[in-house]
Amino acid sequence: MTFRRLLLACTFLTCHALPAAAEDYPNKPISIVVPFAAGGGVDILTRVLAQHLTDRLEARVLVENRVGAGGNVGVDMVAKAAPDGYTFVMATTGTHTINPGLYRNLPFNAEKDFKPVTLIASVPNLLVVNTSVPAKSVQELIDHARSKPGALNFGSFGNGTSNHLSGELLKSTAHIDVVHVPYKNAPQAVTDLIGERVAFAFVNTPLALPHVRAGKLRALAVTGKQRSAATPEYPTMEEAGVEGFVVESWYGLMAPAGTPDKIIQRVRAATIAVLAKPEVKEFFMKQGADIVTSTPEAFATMAANERDRWAQIIKASGARID
Repeated sequence: MTFRRLLLACTFLTCHALPAAAEDYPNKPISIVVPFAAGGGVDILTRVLAQHLTDRLEARVLVENRVGAGGNVGVDMVAKAAPDGYTFVMATTGTHTINPGLYRNLPFNAEKDFKPVTLIASVPNLLVVNTSVPAKSVQELIDHARSKPGALNFGSFGNGTSNHLSGELLKSTAHIDVVHVPYKNAPQAVTDLIGERVAFAFVNTPLALPHVRAGKLRALAVTGKQRSAATPEYPTMEEAGVEGFVVESWYGLMAPAGTPDKIIQRVRAATIAVLAKPEVKEFFMKQGADIVTSTPEAFATMAANERDRWAQIIKASGARID
């Protein structure tokens, strides 16, 4: 074979390799990377999704926890993974809209290095206090904090997380002096909140709700635009008197940039079908998560808008991580 014919043959094989792979997809296990510790709100919902996707895609779907640097370790792993449809990340408000404005030197580009698949859910945080705090409403918590400047502390899942910035937003809007206590992960923060080492926290609803229902924590309000279907008894922060306080966390599937469109659409269709199952809808609702799906294009637009919004909040708070 001449060099010219060899070159043409290689070009033909390269051009047809991805479509062939897409037609045969999936033929081995798929990983969904959760860039946070096991047991947190993101992990809880992802594991249920993965379990049902295994049946829908007829291939094992595994959840892989890759923790570190506010989610950046796991996200970077996916950014650098082969774009073959076998590695996805459960992207969140923190990883793809907060961190780009918070960290000076991210090892990945939150927009260019990923291909959105679909949103999964919108999850408001719950403002919760430990049971020794006398406040039974948001206003009572604000009054309690004002009566003891610098004495109350609030926990978060780490510097720059939505939980942290929610606390900073409450500080600035309510004009209270409270101290931030960052933790390495969500379970540690909640354990210390229950143990009365911190007074309050903004906790993802799926993680907080079981402890609230067990009487270990007291919920005061939700941070969404409207009351949650899972917890209609709790007012929004705005209804509780904190004007302009709206913080909603979202979760969504993303793949490495360059993943074939056929694979993206296959996984998107399977995910939407899973989220429409009555038992999955019921589980998400009980966890305080509202199922939200989208086109890849709408997901990308939403994330871009959220990056701009959080950049302004981060700038106002003065938070920054090198």
